Amino acid sequence: MKRVVLSVSNDITNDQRLNRVCQMLHQNNYDVFVIGRKKQDSKSLKYRYKTYRFSMLFSKGFLFYASFNIKLFFFLLFTKKDILYANDTDTLLANFFVSRIQNKPLIFDSHELFSEVPELVNRPFQKKVWRKIEDFIIPKLKNIITVSPGIQRHYKTLYNVESTILKNVPITKEVIKKELKEIPKNKKIIWYQGAVNLGRGLELLIKTIPLLKNYVLIIAGNGDILDQLEQKVLSDKLENKVFFLGKLDPKELKQLTPNATIGVSLEEDLGLNYRYALPNKVFDYIHANVPVITSSLPNMSSLVKQYKIGEILVERSSESLSKLILKMEQKDYSSFLENAKKELNWNREQINLLKLLKAV
Repeated sequence: MKRVVLSVSNDITNDQRLNRVCQMLHQNNYDVFVIGRKKQDSKSLKYRYKTYRFSMLFSKGFLFYASFNIKLFFFLLFTKKDILYANDTDTLLANFFVSRIQNKPLIFDSHELFSEVPELVNRPFQKKVWRKIEDFIIPKLKNIITVSPGIQRHYKTLYNVESTILKNVPITKEVIKKELKEIPKNKKIIWYQGAVNLGRGLELLIKTIPLLKNYVLIIAGNGDILDQLEQKVLSDKLENKVFFLGKLDPKELKQLTPNATIGVSLEEDLGLNYRYALPNKVFDYIHANVPVITSSLPNMSSLVKQYKIGEILVERSSESLSKLILKMEQKDYSSFLENAKKELNWNREQINLLKLLKAV
């Protein structure tokens, strides 16, 4: 039985993509071992596969990533493994050196363009460091996974490497709806789930909601600008129109999302990471039978056009967004959503990963 050792810099708890990959490996008779980090509020883990989490002195920034990779390097060096599996650039350095020292195959699963995330836009030094790591390692890799065609083309153009696309799609399950409490009855729901960070279009949504008499906005998630948005809602007296649910357990989130009338993914073009994004929340909306509105960025808009599961916001203004939402009331997207689910699901997508693993 081959042992796959997977590394992430998060606490493993709510990493749905990681969990799907690990479950698939376990079901296909791989010995799975996942390494992450432990936070003060981390919950206990109960998986069929083995896990280990580092306790870290630093919680973020350069010192966190540096100390995490040093710990990870020595831990991997003395851990039994047949295949190394690095999730994102922030675990790549340690995995790469262990792979070279011990001649072990390495899979790099790039969930995003790490050096191009908006959080690094105003941090030129940090951005340069991550880009140097990518420039040094990625051209030397043979087994690369990406989440979208845009990132795949980017790596091919920049580094002349081939990669396998593994979309962030859910496992197909029966839709179970849990009632939303404390939300006004008979109101239609505009739903956002995911990180509450810069460039997600959340400010635009809050600006738009007063124009929509029969709608409320629900934001499910946590992030850097949450406090700022909550203050904005209070100052604009929109407490009865905008509701914050905070970060939810994935199981509960799956039961609440089907309450939505429309799901939104309105990322701005703040660098290549957003430009090439194909967010997992879009697939979560599809599997909850919820039509979507996305921004006009290439991968998201292509998905909407191909499967006809919603609309694309071209002009980023509250007037245009409100008109688009009202326009969607006149359409029935249910058959298109059902067709999309048949193709965009983990049962089909995992075949790409299995092929890669067999080749390794």
